[in-house]
Amino acid sequence: MINNSKRYRFFLGSFLITLLLYIDRVCISSAKDAISGDLSLTDIEMGWVLSAFALGYALFQVPGGALGDKYGVRKVMTWIMVLWSIFTSLTGAAWNYISMLFFRFIFGAGEAGAFPNISRAAFSWVPTKERGAFQGINFSGSRLGAAFALPLVAYLIDAWGWRNIFYFFGAIGILFAIMFYSFFRNKPEEHSGLSQTEKDYIVKNRQQKVEKKGGNLSLSKILGSKNVILAMIQYIGSNFIFFFMLTWLFPYIKAKYELSLVATGFYASLPLLAGAVGNWTSGFMVDAIYKKGKWKLSRQIPATIGFILVVIGILSSLYMDTALGAVLCLSLAIFGADMTLSPSWSFCMDIGEENSGKVSGMMNMAGNIGSFTTALAFPYLREWTGADEPFFYLAAALGFVAIFCWYFMNPNKKLSEA
Repeated sequence: MINNSKRYRFFLGSFLITLLLYIDRVCISSAKDAISGDLSLTDIEMGWVLSAFALGYALFQVPGGALGDKYGVRKVMTWIMVLWSIFTSLTGAAWNYISMLFFRFIFGAGEAGAFPNISRAAFSWVPTKERGAFQGINFSGSRLGAAFALPLVAYLIDAWGWRNIFYFFGAIGILFAIMFYSFFRNKPEEHSGLSQTEKDYIVKNRQQKVEKKGGNLSLSKILGSKNVILAMIQYIGSNFIFFFMLTWLFPYIKAKYELSLVATGFYASLPLLAGAVGNWTSGFMVDAIYKKGKWKLSRQIPATIGFILVVIGILSSLYMDTALGAVLCLSLAIFGADMTLSPSWSFCMDIGEENSGKVSGMMNMAGNIGSFTTALAFPYLREWTGADEPFFYLAAALGFVAIFCWYFMNPNKKLSEA
């Protein structure tokens, strides 16, 4: 290991990007009551607004990742940040149900390529033995961003009004895009700020010594891989419960336990903080097991433990009589769900190699179809059954299926060798 490693600035940069990405994404949850009142939207209509984001996000995962593979992360990621920031601001300008649906759909499409492109950049920048820690740190930014935003936005709504919040964070996003383009380079070999010693260290220890240009792997070959299909299925289970935390948890506990706006914000932030810790725990666990020469187990063990905790946490929450008890159980579930992220995205890099953007985009597309379903399943199941419990039973069942998926997933079987 070399001292004063400047590549860790890449870790920090990706952390800050995901922090902002989730602040922008979760604002609408805190502002749900204000938006519904101003635009006269029902819970079902708000469900479709939340799902519009998830649909746009899901549909453009693969195209966003493929563009990064082919044209380079620096240019593609800059435009991704600009697009999502513009439509963050336009959310504040929505005047009715249809305009809100449209703005949130394009906002989701804009954010879609972010994580696949970060994954593709990591393939070039991150030594294989540091992948777990990188993914853990990276995804913890998204959870901390969401946790930070929920109480902050709830407070700012009273001071600024819900529209100004979206304008403010959209402007910050444009600033981030400018900074990213100025400081990031597609490969460490191209970055003048790194010493030759560090460049040599990264190249020697990453998965592929000589970079190949990606973007040529066909969708038929990707979808013909059992590894990819299983990765997609298990990621649905992870995203299904997590997206509930981003969208419906805030209004759910506010109404059920008759909490104030700010108190709800603090309660709703607890699972997200637990998720950040879950990311760190899993990330370092992935690397620790990998360094013992157990590549396959380094992905399987953290993910399996995570999904077991998902099932336990979700089912336990149904037996709690207080807001704190229910939220702590759900925090355990999100701790577990986020333990699955580092192994999942490391797995996509393992099998996708120079096509990591497209492969991880495929997995994330499937996961966000789960998110799309979540935003609609919660209000519809409650309307059809008159109870909240069926939604949570469904989430637990998906977590149980994901455990079996990981038993058959093999990171040593590359798509290029299939």
